[in-house]
Amino acid sequence: MTFFFYFFAIIAVLSTILTVISVNPIYMLLYFIISLFSISGIFFSLGNNFAGSMEIIIYAGAIMVLFIFVIMLLNLGPLLEKQEKSFLKPQIFIYSIGISLLLFLLITYQLASIKNYVLDKNLIKSQEIGINLFSHYLLMVELISFLLLSSLIVTFHVGRENYFLKDERNNSSKKTIKEINK
Repeated sequence: MTFFFYFFAIIAVLSTILTVISVNPIYMLLYFIISLFSISGIFFSLGNNFAGSMEIIIYAGAIMVLFIFVIMLLNLGPLLEKQEKSFLKPQIFIYSIGISLLLFLLITYQLASIKNYVLDKNLIKSQEIGINLFSHYLLMVELISFLLLSSLIVTFHVGRENYFLKDERNNSSKKTIKEINK
């Protein structure tokens, strides 16, 4: 278990650093998703299966996919077509298949090691979690939803502004951001 903790911790630190220094918003979000998955792996290696599964389902599964869709729907135009075609290199597929195989082997090893595991009878029910979230922690849930909405709006504006600034630098469009917003 200690090996898996350090393995996922190193991946989390590296992917978080790459998230911060990444220039391309798509790469930034993909590194952030890797960071969230590795944090989930840390939770699993520490024995907190509920927190690990919630990390995958809520953050990496839903919210990050939403951010990726927002950036994809910004319609950044033909300026990025060459960059998108450069993503289709064979090395990228080989690396992704290798990492997927490694993660599959790690998960299989983890599942094989817990086959004699007996569940406690004092498990927390999903109804209790829902009642706690929407009664005792209602303010926290509302603040998190507001934070996610604001980050979605910022993502939209950052991607949109960068697109128009690139157009102005390339002189392919004479319109400015103010003219388009009118």
